[in-house]
Amino acid sequence: MIARLRFEPPGPGSWLQDPVHMPRPMTCYFQETHPPAFKKGTNDFARFYGLLIDGLQMRYVNGFGYRQVLPVPDAEIPGRFQRAEQVFPRKLWQEQLRDWDGNRKPSSIATHRELQAVNPDALSDAELVAYLTRCRDHHSAMLAQHMRFTAGALLPTGDFLAHVGNWTGLPPSDLLGLMRGSAVVSAGGSDEMERLKRAFAQDSTARKLLASDGDPAQVLASLRSLGGEAGAAISGYLDLVGNRLVDGFDIAEPTAFELPDALVRAMRIAVSGETQAASDLDARIAEVRAQVPAAHQAEFDELLGEARLTYRLRDERGVYSDIWASGIMRRAALAAGRRVASRGRIANPQQMLDASLDEMCALVTDAGGPSADELAKRTEYRATYTAKDAPPLLGPPEPPPPDLAALPPSVARVMRAIFIALGHLFGSSQAQHEEKVLHGLAASKGVYEGPARRVSSPSQFGRIAKGDVLVTESTTEAFNILLPLLGGIVTDAGGLLSHAAIISREYGIPGVVGTREATERIADGVLVRVDGDAGEVTMLG
Repeated sequence: MIARLRFEPPGPGSWLQDPVHMPRPMTCYFQETHPPAFKKGTNDFARFYGLLIDGLQMRYVNGFGYRQVLPVPDAEIPGRFQRAEQVFPRKLWQEQLRDWDGNRKPSSIATHRELQAVNPDALSDAELVAYLTRCRDHHSAMLAQHMRFTAGALLPTGDFLAHVGNWTGLPPSDLLGLMRGSAVVSAGGSDEMERLKRAFAQDSTARKLLASDGDPAQVLASLRSLGGEAGAAISGYLDLVGNRLVDGFDIAEPTAFELPDALVRAMRIAVSGETQAASDLDARIAEVRAQVPAAHQAEFDELLGEARLTYRLRDERGVYSDIWASGIMRRAALAAGRRVASRGRIANPQQMLDASLDEMCALVTDAGGPSADELAKRTEYRATYTAKDAPPLLGPPEPPPPDLAALPPSVARVMRAIFIALGHLFGSSQAQHEEKVLHGLAASKGVYEGPARRVSSPSQFGRIAKGDVLVTESTTEAFNILLPLLGGIVTDAGGLLSHAAIISREYGIPGVVGTREATERIADGVLVRVDGDAGEVTMLG
């Protein structure tokens, strides 16, 4: 824990740290932009599904994120009861999914493309300030959108786990394995990727260029300049993924364009067709279904179908919302940084990432703003500490959850599903470790041995070689661009519905999450065995 800093509760009540999504201190920009959007999005889903909470709020203490559940106002409880009674008969998540596919997702992509088509370096100072503000406003809207679809992504999965777990007694890791293949985006899939694969299969020149040993950034530029379908396909794919963050949610994290070596290597594997292990999904589903009492097998089929239907929202809502918008905001901030650095006001463009929006605008217009030394101190602070240096809880212990048995059945069913899903999102293993064996959660089946690659930030992704085992604090859905390089995943934080767990299942590589201490106990380069069946990581070297 950081002894020199005071960690006081940011308000009354209990505040839980979120090391899964915020494993490091966040920038000033993110600390001011995230909380109101987060609160709005969570309030939207709480009302839509008749939950007995009014959403969540997020506050930042010394840069670390702490969340709190907001109670539903007493006057709204009868209305929430009525809404909850509609959730399962009407399958309200299907309404959200239609809204996502038909409206929210295409509209978001259109705005992303419009903003990234602007060349910020060509703008006047006043135009750049307006562009920075527009990118921030869009980012804020995308943060709220990400959260708005949270319950739609989690509720059918939590309901499936609740019922089938009761019927079969099978562990959640076995049941979540039945979701594989239903979240194409989690395995890096897209229409643009499929087009890219087809184009490379038909163009030997493009294949040779991608396989060349040239400078990765130049390789990408040369591929873009190719005539015909190959050039169009590569441009379409890079326009889709290039400005997305590769990991994390903050503008401090690099985009795919900034890691051309890792992007080129991942593309080589993707177009080669070697990206995923063979799936035995049908056999697994049949095996689980056979353990369901005959009277419930039809219900099992329906529950599984609904869970698989919305499962892709878990990652799509981030990939096509704030992860892309955050990368566009980063691009704008770096352009502002280049301009201000050229005038000698800051040491390098990256320092602009540690300014608030108002500070960015002041620096661009030479109307004040923090000094280069102050920005450097903020950058150093973020690079020095991790979530492990901050208390996991501020304020009194969390109050116990409501007694579901005392609630009307429809309300109890909704709340049970949400509680189960959230538990598997944030929960880590509490099992005691051994000297050479770490016990985590069995996120993705299979056993793999390979060298551990300890990565603390996306800037180190260039160190990853094909077949490495990624050992990191946590990952986000954006990381799927680079996943084809890995033989296995091990994380400190997160549960069976964390992004690291989902993407490892989609790729069919062994994954163990929620080990708490992997990044401290496993040295970089040591040979490890990742047992995704048992949830164990053994240090062999």
